[in-house]
Amino acid sequence: MILITGYLVVIIATLGGFMMAGGNPIALWHPSELVSIGGISIGLVIIASPLALLISLFGKIKTAMKNQAVSPSEFTDLLKLLYELFSKARRGGLIAIEDDILSPKESQILTKYPSFLNSHERVEFLCNSLKPIIDGRLKPEQLSVMLQGDFDAKEEEASHPVHILNLLGDSLPGIGIIAAVMGIINTMGSVAEGAESVGMKVAAALTGTFLGVLGAYGFVNPLSARIKLNNSVEMQYFAVIMKGVVGFTGGMSPIMAVEAARRAIDPHSQPTSDALEEMVKSIGSGSN
Repeated sequence: MILITGYLVVIIATLGGFMMAGGNPIALWHPSELVSIGGISIGLVIIASPLALLISLFGKIKTAMKNQAVSPSEFTDLLKLLYELFSKARRGGLIAIEDDILSPKESQILTKYPSFLNSHERVEFLCNSLKPIIDGRLKPEQLSVMLQGDFDAKEEEASHPVHILNLLGDSLPGIGIIAAVMGIINTMGSVAEGAESVGMKVAAALTGTFLGVLGAYGFVNPLSARIKLNNSVEMQYFAVIMKGVVGFTGGMSPIMAVEAARRAIDPHSQPTSDALEEMVKSIGSGSN
């Protein structure tokens, strides 16, 4: 909703300033320019993006419509989940959480936190982090390197939609010029129609340049920046999982492993240390 509000401010400010200078908004309405700029922009994105990336891009844009990619309550639920899971493993050994990891949808712990369980990506990251340790295929001291590799791969994947939007933002002023040049070519072919007709066609051509620049700097580039910020918040979620799992399998107590995970959260979404203590008390499971 904040994103839409920002777009409305851009539109109102642009049209408001234009009208204050004596302009008529109708003068900016030239469907031919919109078709040229919109069509070329869509084609550019399709050419540059495999199908999977297009799907990811639309998903990122949908997420950008929200206030925040990951809410503070989702981080809180994750910390509580990790604490319960680690406490169970502390009492009965890592083998005690094997069923929770192999069948997460049937786990009495994981099913308590739908914000985690309803995301396949989040479930997969946590379960794949713990499976090698539970199976004994990996030593705890080797886990950090493996998880860092997974984290880096996710971070790189999340950046691809941003690159596409940056490409579109950089290209839009040029696309606007293409539309303007086509308008001028059209104008040159109708000089004999008189000054009024030529003036209207020149105005249409200049609108193409205007729309290209406005689209880039007023819409696409801000959207790219918003998605990049959302990516950063989303990666914090996986960083919390990584820090917690590495800390616990490395010998930390459940509460200290969760404390290490808590510190990976941005201060604006991070629960305080005292709040974490209260959460642990409310759960009332396991020893610290």
